[in-house]
Amino acid sequence: MIDLLIRNADVVTAAGVVRADLSIDGGSIAAIGAAGGAARGEIDAAGCVVYPGLIDPHVHFNEPGRAHWEGIATGSSALVAGGGTAFFDMPLNSRPALLKAMDFDAKAAAMATKSFADYALWGGLTPDNLDHLEALADCGVIGFKAFMSGSGIDDFKRADEATLRAGMKVAAARGSVVAVHAEDESMTRRLAATARDEGRRGWRDYIATRPIEAEVKAIEAACGVALETRCKLHIVHVSSPAGVTRIRRAKAAGVDVTCETCPHYLLLTEDDLIARGASVKCAPPVRPEAEAERLWQCVRDGRIDFLASDHSPAPPEMKTADDAFAVWGGIAGVQSTLAAALTCKPALVLEQVAALCAANVAGRFGLLKKGRLEIGYDADLVIVDPRRSFVLAAHDLHDRYQLSPYVGRRFDQTIVRTILRGVTVFEGGQVIGPPRGRPLGRET
Repeated sequence: MIDLLIRNADVVTAAGVVRADLSIDGGSIAAIGAAGGAARGEIDAAGCVVYPGLIDPHVHFNEPGRAHWEGIATGSSALVAGGGTAFFDMPLNSRPALLKAMDFDAKAAAMATKSFADYALWGGLTPDNLDHLEALADCGVIGFKAFMSGSGIDDFKRADEATLRAGMKVAAARGSVVAVHAEDESMTRRLAATARDEGRRGWRDYIATRPIEAEVKAIEAACGVALETRCKLHIVHVSSPAGVTRIRRAKAAGVDVTCETCPHYLLLTEDDLIARGASVKCAPPVRPEAEAERLWQCVRDGRIDFLASDHSPAPPEMKTADDAFAVWGGIAGVQSTLAAALTCKPALVLEQVAALCAANVAGRFGLLKKGRLEIGYDADLVIVDPRRSFVLAAHDLHDRYQLSPYVGRRFDQTIVRTILRGVTVFEGGQVIGPPRGRPLGRET
């Protein structure tokens, strides 16, 4: 007798979508096909689609030290409510930032008792911790994160080109990925200083200080160092088609580079920022509608490797100010990534959704038993009802402050259930405990 049988589902596999029963035993997928035996539990998924559980490689859950901004329990609750089964937590916004082995131990201890999903930790790459990168790699960080522009956090300094080069050499030797926030510091700092000196502090002024040219220039610089050092590079939250073009050009030239974009760059525009303000502020900023449409075409064409939320919340008092530059920049969207992918038009084919939200992430970071619905893989999956749309309400959100810019937006499909290693962790609008997340390790 197996543990769980999901009957009559449209199962999204790498080879295609099949109408099948999904057998789960011992936390793994035991069979995909007509099931003849008995099971301890059964789910009738007729009319529903089963995807691999979303893996979000870019979240800021801010614990320890700034759990009042979000926290592991609330952040991971929102993730599983959105169909997620794993996440990679960024090294900054925690206090202290994850720059040393001792910082890893503190953060891992918090994750072990509070996370509702499986997890990995990014280590930082800054001028202050180059001598600690080897030790962080030994701890098992999923990769290293660097900011090419100011991070907004005093103890997480930006990486200039010399710092990037030194860090990428270490990462290359260890086979680790370096992720970069790509905006040119000299350009953004100069434009922001001029705007503020002239008293221009509105939302249009903020947008003008972080132009697409700043993103493109930084991407080109990062790709150049990655080619020189033979380092695996990942560009986070790409906001523009021009940025994607530069990344694909670098890939063609031999750079081992991937990229992600976020739902807010696909669904939101600078008009939303101007109209709604702080809940839509991020860096790089959201772009004009034409740019968003072209970026979505990049996703459909396969030029973007995966989707990530870049969930970066803050308390309400940090999201309120007359000065656009003073408002904390970060969008709270960890619960809406999969829903957004299933809503954008024209629609993606189902296999693309599975790749963008799970398989490509697992492949890039060496998670050998994650991200696919295949026999022997972990039974991490999400059941979606494509017949039921919904309007997101604040009370539906499971993160700490419910300040999502997606509140009031209609999404086309409803997440019915999230299953982690064969156990239901979200159903019927409720997160089901206890926390059972486990650490993820790079296996290739």
